[in-house]
Amino acid sequence: MHQDGSRESRHPYQSLSPNRLKPIHFVLAFGVVSMFADMVYEGARAITGPYLATFGTSAAMVGFITGLGEAVALVFRIGTGRLSDRTHRYWALSISGYAITVIAVPLIALSQTFWQAAGLIVTERFGKAVRTPARDTMLAQAGTNLGRGWTFAVHEALDQVGAIIGPLIVAFMIALSGYRAAFAILAVPGLLTLLTLAWLRRAVPRPSAYGQTRVEESAPTTVGLGALPRRFWLYAAFTASSMLGFATFAVLAYHQEVTRVIQPALIPITFALAMATDALAALVSGRLYDRIGLSGLIIALPLTALVPVLSFSLTPTLVWIGAAVWGAIMGIHESTMRAAVADLIPESIRGTGYGVFTAIYGLAWLTGSTVVGALYNQSVGAVSVFVIATQLLALAPFIILLRDVRKPNA
Repeated sequence: MHQDGSRESRHPYQSLSPNRLKPIHFVLAFGVVSMFADMVYEGARAITGPYLATFGTSAAMVGFITGLGEAVALVFRIGTGRLSDRTHRYWALSISGYAITVIAVPLIALSQTFWQAAGLIVTERFGKAVRTPARDTMLAQAGTNLGRGWTFAVHEALDQVGAIIGPLIVAFMIALSGYRAAFAILAVPGLLTLLTLAWLRRAVPRPSAYGQTRVEESAPTTVGLGALPRRFWLYAAFTASSMLGFATFAVLAYHQEVTRVIQPALIPITFALAMATDALAALVSGRLYDRIGLSGLIIALPLTALVPVLSFSLTPTLVWIGAAVWGAIMGIHESTMRAAVADLIPESIRGTGYGVFTAIYGLAWLTGSTVVGALYNQSVGAVSVFVIATQLLALAPFIILLRDVRKPNA
């Protein structure tokens, strides 16, 4: 009890020292953490499809396993998002999640069977589920006065620097010694991830201070799905419909491997190109979102419809262009769409909102990636028809959402 008789708060950050970094420096530093982490898991994702193909599996199975990994990374955020809201242990969850990822990836080098490799691929994605709601909540707090579109765009751009470097590293290692050496070398940036994260945790013990919220306003709370507003559900329906037609890059890379339209050592380079356009698209999309809002997201739909036509071609130039378009779509999804969630729901349930949103997003991606992989075995034309249909389906909730957000008193 305090001297005035009030009960002492048990908020986990109450007794921590002040933050030593300004909000923008915190965002940049977290971008560096994510840069090292992306060297690890994006380096791995660049070769997941071709590596699984070496076990003699089908495109449908590659689509299912990598889609399952993305679903695990997203669906489990329902639990980790609620956990972050209830406990406010943002740093503990973030550090645990990064540790799972950077340990699982190098272990893929030791896998002897398809299912061992598949299990580690899914485990790596589980690490992302653990860390992301807590990390995004901290970034949203830092972006209170910076502009959340720009905050997430800057973080995504730095994130993608690692996503470019990682595939280049594995491409070199494949040319030098093969897939296993490529996975093993990723232990080095994994160690750098954990060291940088430990330093940032000490420099910024209380990211909630950036949001200028009082301790009692940030107290853990129990929330249900009913607390999430109508706009959130419309937005989730829009993104889920869009993701039904969006294959994982592993399916695209599988096509490159089995048709030899791209040589194996160059396949990670196509992923690096995708990550470069991801970073550029994130910056442009983030700025556009801060200026005009949700309407700027409409561009993701026609771009998604173009991917199968380009990426499943037997013409190398079109395949490279397809990789760039795929990356641009990811840049929009991983920056602006994250920022929009923060603006559509109250701060007190933001972790829960991120968890629910990404669960819906992940289940849609799992379904879509599996269907695209199965249709690929039939014909590219069937894939194109399916993808176009999903993008047209996404228009309905998007139009209703735009009407809702434009209502003066909404």
